[in-house]
Amino acid sequence: MASIRTETTIAAPPQEVWDALRDWGAPHERLVPGFVADTRLDGDARIVTFFDGTVARELLVELDDEARRLVWSVIDGPFTHHNASAQVLAAEEHGSRFIWITDLLPNELAAHIAPLMERGTATVKKTLEASAARVA
Repeated sequence: MASIRTETTIAAPPQEVWDALRDWGAPHERLVPGFVADTRLDGDARIVTFFDGTVARELLVELDDEARRLVWSVIDGPFTHHNASAQVLAAEEHGSRFIWITDLLPNELAAHIAPLMERGTATVKKTLEASAARVA
């Protein structure tokens, strides 16, 4: 099974980063605008449309406010297995560490998914640092 991990520090308080991450229905507005073009809720799932037109149905597995951790699974598409989590941890100087991990099968898809996760993580950083700067 392929496992992909991205991590970045964000110059924004952990609670602000978590508030954007935990907003299950609005990643296209608050977390990764431009990377995610649209999101529609359907029960515990969301239908996500990405910048390249790819559409994925993601099932909410867990939203843990105490750990600031969100877990989801893509339940359609090319995967025979997909599980992802994103977590927000406190960093020095009132900043945050954002960690995104995806485990998937078939392994061959990792070569395509890894650069997308890097792009998504960079978008999270850019979006939330800009938001924090407007508030400051």
